[in-house]
Amino acid sequence: MSNKEVKAALKSARDAIRNKEYKEALKHCKAVLKQEKNNYNAWVFIGLAAAELEQPDQAKGAYKKAIELEPNQLLAWQGLANLYEKPNQIDVKGDLADVYQKLLELYESGDKQKWCDVCNKLVELYHQEKKYLEAAETLQKLIRMKQEEGAEKAELHQLWKRMIQLLKDSTRNQDNKTGQLLLTAFEHALHSADTVPGEDHQNLYKDFIKCLSKFPHEVARLEKACDDMMAFYPTMSYPLEVLCLHFVQSGALSEKALHCFSRLLEMDANSGPGIIGFGIKCLKENKYKEAVKSLTEGLQKTNQCPAAWHYLAEAQMKIHEHRNAVLSCNQALEALGTPEGPNLRWKNLVLQMKAEILIKIADADAAEEAIKALEQIVDGSSDPVVSALRGQAYLNKGLMDQASKISQELLLSHPDLAEAHALEGFIHYSRKNYEGAEKSFLNAIERKAGTAEYHQYLGLTYWFMSDETKTDKGKALTQFLKAAKLDSYLGSAFCYLGNYYRDIAGDKSRARGCYKKAFELDETDEESGTAAVNLSVELGDMDTALSILNEVTEKARPGTAKWAWLHRGLYYLRTGQPSKAVADLQAALRADPKDSNCWESLGEAYLNRGSYSTALKSFRKASELNPGLVYSIYRAAALEQILGKYENAIATYQQILKKTENYVPALKG
Repeated sequence: MSNKEVKAALKSARDAIRNKEYKEALKHCKAVLKQEKNNYNAWVFIGLAAAELEQPDQAKGAYKKAIELEPNQLLAWQGLANLYEKPNQIDVKGDLADVYQKLLELYESGDKQKWCDVCNKLVELYHQEKKYLEAAETLQKLIRMKQEEGAEKAELHQLWKRMIQLLKDSTRNQDNKTGQLLLTAFEHALHSADTVPGEDHQNLYKDFIKCLSKFPHEVARLEKACDDMMAFYPTMSYPLEVLCLHFVQSGALSEKALHCFSRLLEMDANSGPGIIGFGIKCLKENKYKEAVKSLTEGLQKTNQCPAAWHYLAEAQMKIHEHRNAVLSCNQALEALGTPEGPNLRWKNLVLQMKAEILIKIADADAAEEAIKALEQIVDGSSDPVVSALRGQAYLNKGLMDQASKISQELLLSHPDLAEAHALEGFIHYSRKNYEGAEKSFLNAIERKAGTAEYHQYLGLTYWFMSDETKTDKGKALTQFLKAAKLDSYLGSAFCYLGNYYRDIAGDKSRARGCYKKAFELDETDEESGTAAVNLSVELGDMDTALSILNEVTEKARPGTAKWAWLHRGLYYLRTGQPSKAVADLQAALRADPKDSNCWESLGEAYLNRGSYSTALKSFRKASELNPGLVYSIYRAAALEQILGKYENAIATYQQILKKTENYVPALKG
């Protein structure tokens, strides 16, 4: 076949392809290849025809042969790209990306439009394959080309927005390079926005700030973006809210942070982040109740803020709302999820605080939960303060040996750690080794004088050590006063001050004030409440006694606050108000149905009201519960006599006289 015949055969093949006669085209190409086995065009036409005849392997082989012959010729690469783009081609995405890369290389110095088309295809392919970084870098090349070609600002803006869209999908698992590309894309998109200020520009800024807030190391960039957006949109609260939450999460309360909180509240008094910020400010100023109120309110509006939950738990712990503080710690841990980076620090802080609070609750279940919390602290085993807490939790659980082992190890490895000496003190105190406890707590106070708990326990040590240390003003009293001064919410310190003033100093008025304060701080403290009421009665101040009792009974759930119901019932009984006495004594019995004295008092109230049958039942119940209550048995006999049950009455009187021969009321009866 001559050169002329080869050209004619190739022309025939081209015409056959144009006429969709693909088998005919293959015949012409094969004829050419018999003569010229390295004919580039023949191999390209075979690839084209085979692709149309659904023979992809033959087509692929033909194109690859052509590429081998002429690697920098376009036709075979274009054909291979068209083949791989067909929907029936699977597992060729990687090969297609390589083909596009080669086409970009071949088009770069020539057809710019085709270069851009292939570039767009490659971007889309990488996106489908979730190769976000490669997609972004390719798109960046396209933008650079468009900039060199002098593209319109609006077209460039759309391309930057496309890059943002591409990379936003990858924020879950992005590396630093991808993140930086995304942030750069945002900055370019903002600078190329057409209408400023405008809705598109505003939404872009919001997305940019939202994105920046996910990058813990881009603090300066975040602050600048928020400041810039506030300059463009001074009435929008969004950038301020993000900035406030950023300051909350950072744990730093700078002047700028305080300014942001107050500025946000001026703009929107109901803003969750603003209210949270104000709550943290109150906490730092030791205004704990205001802090709890504001943080609780703020978190109702913005609840996914782990740091705010931590601050709320801290404020609740300061005012000894321990159960609520544990719940706040749990909310913080839930909001943190599985944290990394700075959030891991927050998780450790929350877990440690949760353990401290549970240890203060001081029961075995709470101790078990505290141990579990401490186990979750990353690198907690190397932290001596965490070890001391673990020792306290073991002690609360009754595991004295484990607690002692930790105490001994800490005193050897960290002899200057206050918590190590305090743990030793708690162990001595629980063993009633008061001399050892005194020494340990004095050592702890020497190293950390501002801890109320150490002074309180030293005071308790002196209280139980001996009558001498109990009555010595410089011992127990001094320590309780210091504890109360350091922690004005420490109810137990005020309770023991009350004990001191009542039992040692004989100052009923001051004792009553201390008990009242202790009870106001902890309404579950029956000892203080009862003492405050009794002293008020002794001091002739029934108004104060009743106001305490009324406050408790108003808040009490059914079956609780027996002591308050009982005291008020007895007061009504003494003051000739039997119906009120009956109601209160019944409420007391709902809390403790086996209190024989309470049943006796209820019988007396019914008797005074004239309800003889029910009075009789009450006295009988009292004597059943406690057969030694002679008065109840006598009252039952007297009521049987009143009700005309003479035989029963005589039998009951005789029963009393068997036990107590000279019991005059029974003899009279």
